This record gives sequence, structure tokens and C-alpha cells, in this order.
Amino acid sequence: MNEAIGGAARGSEARAVEAGRGVAWWSEAWALFTRAAGLWIVLVLILLVLFVVLAFIPLVGGLAIALVAPVFVGSWMRAARKLEQGGTLEVGDLFTCFQGDRLTPLLVVGALLLAGTIVLGLVIGALGMGALFGAVAGGAAGSAGGVLAAMGTGLLAVLAGLVLGALLTMATWFAPALVVFQGVAPVEAIKASFSACLKNIVPFILWGLIYLVAAIAASIPFGLGWILLGPLLLLTAYTSYKDIFGG
Repeated sequence: MNEAIGGAARGSEARAVEAGRGVAWWSEAWALFTRAAGLWIVLVLILLVLFVVLAFIPLVGGLAIALVAPVFVGSWMRAARKLEQGGTLEVGDLFTCFQGDRLTPLLVVGALLLAGTIVLGLVIGALGMGALFGAVAGGAAGSAGGVLAAMGTGLLAVLAGLVLGALLTMATWFAPALVVFQGVAPVEAIKASFSACLKNIVPFILWGLIYLVAAIAASIPFGLGWILLGPLLLLTAYTSYKDIFGG
């Protein structure tokens, strides 16, 4: 209890960093990756297989992925710290947060992430259906204006998806690390994560530009580059957390 209260107080104290740190998060993540590159790739492949298996379970599979994703991310954060402090990375490190008192709050973060994803889907779906019906009606009536309006609604759906998706990412980016390392309560962790990302929006823009280029490059060879980019992406969550929260 005291740990959670103390952690919440510390967790809310995010600092603003220089813009160039958005680039440094990648280089620091790369340094951590190269210390155990083979095993990091093995861990991300195990995670991918688990998520694919869950995805094939009707109805509950997708829900389960959203719920447990923060638990796996929390375990990844612990693994990164373990390696950074001189420990040896192991396959079991991927599952450490499924034990102990951090499991329940991480599942709550997952439930909140799931709720946000559902809202995001409903908004995009509503706008998308509106665009579809508008295009059909406009085409049937021979109205160019109606078709253009429908296209505008479709574009709005895309923009809304991007904006809401970015906000959801900001709210959950640091949340697992805050729960795991500082014992911050789930809702407070999400608030602190969003606030920290907003405070450091410029370095995150630079981080995002690098991610965009890397994601395109990783997707070209049949998506095989994601085997490398996946671990790096998760490790930047750790390096950025350590930089901004000093945890």
C-alpha cells in the first residue's frame, strides 16, 4: 500500500527532455538489444506466436490480447532493466509479471486499453459506415456532391482514427513501466503516461519519424524486418521511461 502511494507520487513527476532525446531513445534501445540480440528476437517471436494463437480463439481471443498485452510489456520492462544491470536475459523473463502483486493492476491497464480500443473502433466504424452509405446514396442519385461529401467523411474517419489512436498510445505508453517499477495505480499510471507524452511531444515526434521510416523498411521484405523492429520498439518504451521518469 505504501509502495503504491509513494510510487504514484514519484510517477507523476515526469520531466521534459530535449528534443534530441527522441533519437537517443532508439540508440540506447539498440545498445540494449545488441547485448542479447538473439534472445530478444526469440522473446518477440514467442510473443507473436502467443498473440496469433489467441487471435484464433473466437470472441474472447482479441479481448484476451488486449488484457494481457500490458502484462507482457511490464515483463519486457523488467527484462530490460535486468539486462541493463548486468543480469542474464532468459525466456522466463517474458512471463515475470504474471506472478506477484503487479499482475492485477496490469490487467486493469489492459481492461482500460480494451475499453479505449472499443471506443476507437466504434467512432471509426460509425464514420466509415456514414461514408459508405453516403457514397452509395450519392452514386445512386447521380450526385457528385454527395459522393464528395462521403469521401470527406471517410477522410474524417481516417483522421479520427489516427488522432484517437495516438491519444490511446500516449495514455498507455508508460503505464506498464509505472505500474511495475513504481507501483502506480492503473488509472494514475495512465494519467501520468499521457501527461508525460504531452510534456515531451517534440522528442516523441522525432521518435515517431524514426519509427515511421523503420516501419516502412521493416515491412518491405515480407514484414521480416519486424522481427528486429519489434524488440527495439519495446525497448524504446523502457529507455524513454527511464529518461523521462528517472525510474
